[in-house]
Amino acid sequence: MLSKLKYVSIIFCGVSIMSCAQSKKEIIPETYVAHKTSETIIIDGKANESEWKKAKWTNNFIDIEGVKTPKYQTNVKMLWDENYYYILAEMKEPHIWADITKRDEVIFYNNDFEVFIEPDGDTHNYYELEINALNTAWDLFISKPYRESDGVILNDWNFTGLKSAISINGTLNNSGDTDKSWTLEIAIPFKDLRTLYKQDNVPRDKFWRVNFSRVNWDHDIKDGKYSRKKGKDGKYLHEYNWVWSSTGVINMHLPENWGYVYFSTKNVESNDSFTIPKDDKIKRELYNLYRKQKSHFKKNKLWLSIDKLSSTEIKVDGKTIIPELKFHETGWNLMTKSPFTQKVLIIKEDGKFISK
Repeated sequence: MLSKLKYVSIIFCGVSIMSCAQSKKEIIPETYVAHKTSETIIIDGKANESEWKKAKWTNNFIDIEGVKTPKYQTNVKMLWDENYYYILAEMKEPHIWADITKRDEVIFYNNDFEVFIEPDGDTHNYYELEINALNTAWDLFISKPYRESDGVILNDWNFTGLKSAISINGTLNNSGDTDKSWTLEIAIPFKDLRTLYKQDNVPRDKFWRVNFSRVNWDHDIKDGKYSRKKGKDGKYLHEYNWVWSSTGVINMHLPENWGYVYFSTKNVESNDSFTIPKDDKIKRELYNLYRKQKSHFKKNKLWLSIDKLSSTEIKVDGKTIIPELKFHETGWNLMTKSPFTQKVLIIKEDGKFISK
């Protein structure tokens, strides 16, 4: 288990460790309003309920770096009730295959769909779920993004009340035909995400940071069976990473760059919308400085002063943001006072975000 976790932590830093640097492309997170449903949702992969039919699809998934258009289209719908967060994913795919059948194996060695949930916005203590076309799941609890070397990955943590089902428009593991798509329906219990006993953590009229990823591989067919394709060097070709909200780099583990899901208490026919809070725009600018600081230290073993770290004026919605960098006995804090809410916004040296 330990050797497996060590290996997983290496490949998860953007699937390849070399890709952990943030791109220069500006990241604008996607947003989605998930409406509350009063209808009983049956998790069967078919989404026949009227509420599913009324719910809106997300924008088409984009390549993880936010540049390329994926080969195959992917879209998601979301709903919720007092017990579950419901997710419906539809993935166009001409070759639907999977061969991993044991829970908590490395599911993304198959084509898969992945869910990332960070409920409180501090970028720590978040959840990951991966499911392949056989409905085999891998769920993890992650204490810190992989950029922090002291983070803990709980591979044996499970969504104990998870429900999931798949329907296939085509045939699974049949190399003799061409398929159209596979649909995955998921119900994640809010109680599985509690941090306190009997905590009421249902996000009524609140937002969570969420992202979705679809891993897709080029394949070979031998004796009628699918497998990941290898190059001339005998190594597997690199996978494709298609996501709902681009992180700007081949690394899903940047919670500050994930999308926003707002859990509206209004019904699905309402036309309410969600706007990213201004303080979260400031937070995004602070994380840009945070990554610059960490990158500089990694290369030079020295921390930058605030004038070197923030050499240009930062503007958010017409307001000037003045960051401070305060060193203390156990590290440093990057902070600023919001001109919009008067709250003090802080990013600690380990990347944890605090607002007070």
